[in-house]
Amino acid sequence: MQPTTPSRPLHWNRRHFLKTTTLAAGMVAFGVPTLLRGKNLNSKLNIATIGAGGKGESDTDHCSSENIIALCDVDSEHCAKQLKKYPAAKFYRDFRVLFDQLGNEIDAVIVSTPDHLHAIAESHAMKLGKHVYGQKPLTQTIHEARHLSQLAHQTGVVTQMGNQGSAADGLRRAVECLQAGLIGQVHEVHIWTNRPVWPQGIDRPPGADPVPPTLDWDLWLGPAPVRPYKRRVYHPFNWRSWLDFGTGALGDMACHTVNMTFRALNLGYPSEVEATPLGGMNGETYPIGSKIRFQFPARKTEVPAVHRSFFHRRDTLHQDPVTLWWYDGGRPNSNPNTRGRHDGSSKPPADLTADIAEMLGEIPGSGCLLIGDQGAVFSPDDYGNDFFVKRTGEKKFIHYKKHPAVTEIPQSLPRNPFTGDTDYRHHQEWIAAIKAGKPEMCYSRFAIGAQLTEIMLLGCVALRVGRKIQWDGPAMRARNCPEADAFIRRDNRAGWILS
Repeated sequence: MQPTTPSRPLHWNRRHFLKTTTLAAGMVAFGVPTLLRGKNLNSKLNIATIGAGGKGESDTDHCSSENIIALCDVDSEHCAKQLKKYPAAKFYRDFRVLFDQLGNEIDAVIVSTPDHLHAIAESHAMKLGKHVYGQKPLTQTIHEARHLSQLAHQTGVVTQMGNQGSAADGLRRAVECLQAGLIGQVHEVHIWTNRPVWPQGIDRPPGADPVPPTLDWDLWLGPAPVRPYKRRVYHPFNWRSWLDFGTGALGDMACHTVNMTFRALNLGYPSEVEATPLGGMNGETYPIGSKIRFQFPARKTEVPAVHRSFFHRRDTLHQDPVTLWWYDGGRPNSNPNTRGRHDGSSKPPADLTADIAEMLGEIPGSGCLLIGDQGAVFSPDDYGNDFFVKRTGEKKFIHYKKHPAVTEIPQSLPRNPFTGDTDYRHHQEWIAAIKAGKPEMCYSRFAIGAQLTEIMLLGCVALRVGRKIQWDGPAMRARNCPEADAFIRRDNRAGWILS
């Protein structure tokens, strides 16, 4: 597809780029001991987990090398396995009580609750000077994301958002290559997902069910308006679809699937966001599918050198306007046994993905396609760890590890030095940064994760207002759409406030 805007080269000082690469390679070679030199390597952090069941299980287990001193969950049955695994940990239902009683003993906090509680728990911990690992999406509202970003700067605590693909070598390699001009100026991006895999586009069920004795339903609701408990409708998994508790398919997956693009293209605030719900919107849940357009203006970005020298601290990138298209779900499927109850048809136009279909034999359920004026990059997984390159004049996509143009681009970003899966490595990076006293070591610290979250949550706002939003990022307002204010900032129930 031909770009609709004039092409400009990426301006990058190659001498500085190579100098940065040499310094980066030196640091990577030293690994963790270099990062922690001068610290007590035998000391352990005292960690508390809020939302200890569900994703909180793996989040806690990935930090089990430290002291897990408290587990907090509103449902004791939901986290029963963890209570057995960590018998020395104190159990709490209410994180506010946890902070009151153990605040002086805790060094760091993991927050793995449903989306609507993220920011309240995280801000409370940060105000107390606790380091925070917060699950994606970082918050449920744009205002909350902005608040946490500012709070991280003010407090200086070490933070990490749980989009674990950030720890992957492949994602960091893709960022390096795209910023080095591998496919020239990128003007168009298409990202799709197989989510939702839970019911969306549904109304609130009537009636009420008895609340299980292990669950404190009022605490689970937290800042959200009171509603009756219904078995398996909200807790423990399907809360993602509900406007009061989750952020839909976009909020669930975009912090993963857009992550590589966001970093490589230095996406700041979009100027416009326009959303089309498939199957319509109601006042209770996100739609069964959507197509959303984000328009970003041209950007002149000062990119810090990974390891500064006296002579070289920053490089400048000039990047053209870019349109990002997001696709999730599909049309309603009459088969009640289909996951998510949609046909998965919300994907990019077939002419854009023909080469992908030829390479893989099908269009995968999730993917990311970046189209530049000198070729395309395609990632077939949710995390951007793997990618393929097809430059202008080439007949097919080639895996990045085998593409000759990729091998010529030197490394500029430090790699996560830990071994294991990316989720474990992501947590260990956070722990190492805490012990080193260096928040900047976290590749998805809140200063970065909050910006990505803000962008994605704008898509949720556009779905809810039902018309194009012209966005003023610094002022955090829709210039043409005052009704968006109600979704940018949430009115919390009494007793549940941002710290």
